[in-house]
Amino acid sequence: QVQLVESGGGSVQAGGSLRLSCGSSGDLSSYKFVGWFRQAPGKGREGVATIRTAESRSYYIASVKGRFTASLDMDKITLYLQMNSLKPEDTAMYYCAANDRVKGISLAPEDYNVWGQGTQVTVSS
Repeated sequence: QVQLVESGGGSVQAGGSLRLSCGSSGDLSSYKFVGWFRQAPGKGREGVATIRTAESRSYYIASVKGRFTASLDMDKITLYLQMNSLKPEDTAMYYCAANDRVKGISLAPEDYNVWGQGTQVTVSS
């Protein structure tokens, strides 16, 4: 299985932008979905966006729709998350993950079997 490494996290003020990257050690096209998740202190891990690799089509949770854009490069090696209009409630550790088991659209963390180590995003008001 591939290894995933996130980068691009940091501290920004509300309304700012960040672009997260997730580099893979191999081709992600063998995985059905690749996605972004986040976990705030004291809370469970939450799916943010997922991409069906066969179509490069993205799906989002309601709270980030219109502000975040997930994409997969043409080589299907690097996953991105462009985050605009950031809010303090977006503060969390962000993870990328890959799923080669579940065929349907899912943002449930338990459906993903390969994970990166995470990158911290902090948004101040």
